[in-house]
Amino acid sequence: MIAVTARYFAAFRDKAGQDTETVRTKAKTAGELYAEIAAAHGFADTMTRCKVAVNDEFADWNTRLADGDTVLFFPPVAGG
Repeated sequence: MIAVTARYFAAFRDKAGQDTETVRTKAKTAGELYAEIAAAHGFADTMTRCKVAVNDEFADWNTRLADGDTVLFFPPVAGG
């Protein structure tokens, strides 16, 4: 298991009830971590609609995670 810091923005922050949490996980990729967190917090958006960053750089959902990483999750943005 690894420990990562998950950071949530906008609707994800509201749904999780916090903007940051430490997660102990067996997830090997950002996508696996999102699936785990989405199930835990009830995020309904699919990965294809969302963005992810690892250690402050936008990343692919297949990006490998390491102990101590910070993973940022961005929900879809609507606007006019």
